[in-house]
Amino acid sequence: MVEMKIFGLAVDEKAQSPVLILKDESRDLALPIWVGPVEAMAISLAINAVETPRPMTHDLIGSVVAALSGSLTAVEVVSLREGTFYAELVLRTQADGKEETLRVDCRPSDAIALAARLNVPILVAESVLAEAGTRTLESAKAEFSGSDRDKWTDELENFSPDELKYKM
Repeated sequence: MVEMKIFGLAVDEKAQSPVLILKDESRDLALPIWVGPVEAMAISLAINAVETPRPMTHDLIGSVVAALSGSLTAVEVVSLREGTFYAELVLRTQADGKEETLRVDCRPSDAIALAARLNVPILVAESVLAEAGTRTLESAKAEFSGSDRDKWTDELENFSPDELKYKM
């Protein structure tokens, strides 16, 4: 697993869809994940530390985990199958003096919004990076395999760092 940071949110102008960009600065590697607009807004609120008058869903999940004497230790993007990313929440619980680690399947957008709210690491499997990772967005040659290779390569090569602000 490789720890990555949220680099920003962008809009894929052609598809009119938000794109979350994760980045590993030490390896100069980026991972674009297309997300829905509601999920992008949740991530944007979290990375900008926007306080809401009532708990948002990701705040609620964090509160429920804490109320059950647990903690979120990391989120992991674990696989990419047929163009869909899969993630897991890594939770630590304690009951009857016994500590246990639980893994819960979730969408990467939800995992990352929760990680941003709770300030926990975002980890990505090497196999995901090998299939969908790209070098810096400025000089990227995306390295995708399969039938979507040309589409995603074109999308990433047209990104510029100046466009990495989410537009609503």
